Amino acid sequence: MTLVPQCPTLTTDRLTLRAPQESDIAAVAAFFADPVRSVGFGGPEDEHTAWRWFASMIGHWHLRGYGFWFADLHDGTPVGMTGLWNPSGWPEPELGWVLYANAEGKGYAVEMAKAVRHHAYTTMGWTTLTSNIVPDNDKSKAVARRLGAKMERVYENPAMGTDELWRHPAPHEVAA
Repeated sequence: MTLVPQCPTLTTDRLTLRAPQESDIAAVAAFFADPVRSVGFGGPEDEHTAWRWFASMIGHWHLRGYGFWFADLHDGTPVGMTGLWNPSGWPEPELGWVLYANAEGKGYAVEMAKAVRHHAYTTMGWTTLTSNIVPDNDKSKAVARRLGAKMERVYENPAMGTDELWRHPAPHEVAA
C-alpha cells in the first residue's frame, strides 16, 4: 500500500530513496531503540513511540508536501532514511538523515542527503536548507561538514532542547 503517493522516488549511484511503507516500521523501531543512533531524534524510545513518530512522518508528507524518504541499496537492503522536516516550532525546514547500524562508514548519509538537497533546490525551488544537530552528535556534524554545511547558531529546539543549526550552501554553491 502506498502511504505517501506524492513522494517521488529518487536514485543515486548506489541508493533508491522511496516513500515509506508499513514494512519500514520494524527498522524505525530498531533505530529508536538504539541509544547511540537515536539520540539526535530524541531517543532512545520504545516501539510505541517509534510507531507514533513514523505515523507523524507520514502525516508530515500530507501536511507539508515533503518529508522523509527511506533509503535502500539497489538490491533492496535498507540503509536509513533522509528527508525534509519542518514540524511546528522549527526555525525553518531542515534536511535530516539517519543511518541504520549496518550502514555506517560507507558514505550513504552524504549520498542520500545530497540527493534530497538537490531535489529541494531544483525541483522544489528552495533557496536554503539547514540541519539541526544536537551538540554532542559528532558523526552527524561530520556528515554536515562533508555536505558543505556550516554551524550558524545554537538555539532552543522545542522538541530537543539545545540544538545547533547548520546552514547548507545555497543552490548556486553546490554541484549538481
